[in-house]
Parts: sequence; C-alpha cells; structure tokens
Amino acid sequence: MKNIMLFGFICLISQISISQVIYDQIKSDKLGTTRKLKIQLPRNYETNKDKTYPIILVLDADYLFEPVAGIVDYSSYWEDMPEAIVVGVMQGNSRYEDCSYDSNTYFPSGQGENFFEFLGLELMPYIDKKYRTAKFIVGIGHDFTANFLNYYLFKSPPLLNGYIVLSPDLAPQMQERLAERIPTIQEKIFYYLATGSDDLKGLHTAAESLNLKLKGIKSNSFHYSYDNFEGATHYSLVAKAIPFALDKIFSVYRPITQEEFADVLLKDDTHIVDYLENKYDAIENLFGLTDKIRVSDFLATATAAEKRKKWDALREIAELAKKQYPNNVLGDYFLGRYYEATGNPKKAMRSYQNGFDKEDVDYITVDKMLDRAAEIKKDFGY
Repeated sequence: MKNIMLFGFICLISQISISQVIYDQIKSDKLGTTRKLKIQLPRNYETNKDKTYPIILVLDADYLFEPVAGIVDYSSYWEDMPEAIVVGVMQGNSRYEDCSYDSNTYFPSGQGENFFEFLGLELMPYIDKKYRTAKFIVGIGHDFTANFLNYYLFKSPPLLNGYIVLSPDLAPQMQERLAERIPTIQEKIFYYLATGSDDLKGLHTAAESLNLKLKGIKSNSFHYSYDNFEGATHYSLVAKAIPFALDKIFSVYRPITQEEFADVLLKDDTHIVDYLENKYDAIENLFGLTDKIRVSDFLATATAAEKRKKWDALREIAELAKKQYPNNVLGDYFLGRYYEATGNPKKAMRSYQNGFDKEDVDYITVDKMLDRAAEIKKDFGY
C-alpha cells in the first residue's frame, strides 16, 4: 500500500512539473491587502490560442492546490475531463477569518463577507481578464472552507457551477437552508460531498445528515454525488475524493466508454448520430466548450452504425468527420464503407482513393484504404 501511495505521489509531482504553475498576487480593495495565488495553466495553453478553459477554484491552496492541480492535469491528459485553469487562493492563518460568519444570521460577516465579495467581484474578473476562461467554475474546499463554498448557492445566479465539499464544518442551519434553497435554483448545479469513516466524528455525522437531505432533493438542474470512504481520515479522504469528484462533475465530457457503446449505441432505440451530437451539445451548454468531436467518438459511433447496419447514420458520421477533420482519412473511409454497404462500389473506390494524401487515424491507414480501392477495382474491372 505504501508503494502504491508513493507511486501516486510521484505521478502527481511529475504531472505538475510538466504543466505551467504561476505564482501571482492580487491587490484586493475588499480585503485591504494583497493575496497570493497559485495558478496552473493547461499544458498547451500557449499554443491553443482560440481555446477557452473552465476554472477550478481551490480554497486552502496552501495544501489543497498541489493534489487538485495534479489530478486535473492527469485527468485532462486522458480526456476524462476538459483541460482547466486551476486557481488556488493562499489563505494560511487567515482561513478562519476569511470564512467567518455572523453568530446570529450564520451568513458571512466581517472579513468573511469581504472574502466572499473578493472571490466573486475581484478574483474571478481578474482571472477572466488575464486568461481565456470558459463560463464554468468549480470550487473546492475542505472543512471550514468547504462550508464557505455553500454561501455562493444563495447568490443569484450562483458564482459556482460545481461544488466539491470535502468534510464540511457546517454552519448552524446550513443543512436546512441548502435543502430549501437548492430546489429553487434554475441553473445547473453539480454538488459533490465527501466524508470518511474515520473522519472527525462531528463532521462525519454532519456530512451523513446533509447527505440525507440533499439526496432527497427533486430537481432536474441539481446533480448530486456523495462518497463516504471506508477507512479514510479527515485528511486522507481529500486525496481519495478529488478524482471521484472531478470524474462525476465532468462525466458527460469523457469519451464514449465501452459501457456506453454496448448499453446505448448498440440498442435498437438509439439514434446514433443524435446521441453523438447531443453529447457535444451538452458539453458546450454545460461547460462553455466548443471542442471538436473526438476521433475516438467518431470511431465508436461508426462502428456501432456498421454493427447495426445503420448505413444512413454511417453516411452522416462520415460527413461530420470530413468537416471536422478534413486532413485525415476518417470521413473518406466511413464514406467508402457506406458506399460499399449500399451497393455503390465505384463511389466506394473513389472515396478510398481520396484518402491517399491524408493522415492515418488509429487502425485506418492510407495503405489500407488504397488496398481496398485496388481490390474493388480488380473485382469489378474498373
């Protein structure tokens, strides 16, 4: 177990060393001081000039930034989540004052109110102005700062789209207030709550109680997940929860999985092209991203169309692929398969030949396409 943990730690450090980490500071009129920031940019930020990125806002960045940044970089490398800008706010000894609340209303007051406004009115505009940001923000906090994130749910519209709430030290009345407030929110909200069986007893009990309230909320716009990690302490649950939380929030972003392929794309009632287009419409609507359809998703949907003999769907997929990837062989290959299956060998041959000066993709190579064109020419005497 120790060796596994050491290997994971080395992986995280190596990932961070590849990404760009910037040490910055921002002068705050709200706080009357300057705050230090840690900012990790995606690996290809400088070369992808037209691309925008979601923001992962990390409170308690003194110790939470590195594990979050490492997992974000690792997960986005494998396309389990989009590349993102990680913004960490250094708090140090000021974390309790930053997240303080009134003893009567239990809402932010004093420096807590100032810190609340600093994040929304100063920090986020600063990041938006300086970097290419998409309009999707996920906040991450631990115990006291985790509770603080909840206050943004009472702002209309909420500042954050996603909430990763790790072993929260909840303010009085917070559970009841959340249960009342969340069903009234029209915007889509992703909320992840975590504790551990060996968490601090009071916090563990409070998290379990909050879970009972939140899981009963009926709302199409509220997407809720909860984990209670067996054997995890107040501190070790953080490392366990971060990848689970990001995976659940960004689940729609992932490439089509083998499970999706078998349980959805191969089902008779699934319109394959609609499923593909709806997936990327959801990515754009939720995260503000206009990414091209992945090559792997083209391959998955085309394979499903062939297995189900949905040749019109294959033709539509071919047309989409030709538009999005005009310089590779995908569209010409899919179109060739469509023409072969629908009894047009001459058009199939020409489609395969059209790929002669394009880039190979996975198992679809120019040589394979030219060989197939030669076989058709020989068989039909063209």
